[in-house]
Amino acid sequence: MELAYYSDYAVRLVNTEEPARNKDSLTSVEAVRDLFGDLTQMSRRLTDTDVTRFRSVRARLRAVFTAADEGDPARAVDLLNSLLLEFPVSPQISGHDMLDDEGRPRWHMHLAEHPSNATAGYAAVAAMGLAFHLTEFGADRLGLCQAPPCRNAYLDTSTNRSRRYCSDRCATRANVAAYRARKRLETERSASTGRTAESSHASTTPTDR
Repeated sequence: MELAYYSDYAVRLVNTEEPARNKDSLTSVEAVRDLFGDLTQMSRRLTDTDVTRFRSVRARLRAVFTAADEGDPARAVDLLNSLLLEFPVSPQISGHDMLDDEGRPRWHMHLAEHPSNATAGYAAVAAMGLAFHLTEFGADRLGLCQAPPCRNAYLDTSTNRSRRYCSDRCATRANVAAYRARKRLETERSASTGRTAESSHASTTPTDR
């Protein structure tokens, strides 16, 4: 398993909150457990206190995406490094779940799941995955959706670094809004041009005596 794969855990956690809409789906142990995906062993350690801890980690991960989105890679790296220091990982070689055509293990790097608590384990995995993604592709590959009011995090994996939205839905919504804005501007300009023409015509018409 490529370690950059774990970067999705950071995105998954950040997007449990929509600040502009004042929405937060991270309100229970069950909601937190849904984030773990394949990390089932780690999720078994969840307690009620992890809900608050996860919110704290979420805010710090969002700050990383915000810094990258604002064009400040140095700050994004500093924030991510602080998470890596606080939540270290234990990488190990694994192959038990991936076999080649001859039944031999396909050795790959894996992050060991033996943290002190569920939050620490998840934070370590998410931060390390995000670190690998950032160092491999660049800080400008971490973004926040540009379709207001959505500010969901995303990882740009496009070939030309052109991604600006978290989903096709937001991209469509933004394109429709931009189209409508252009049409309003064209209408306003047309109306303004018409008024200007009328005014000009009136000023050049001989006055009846």
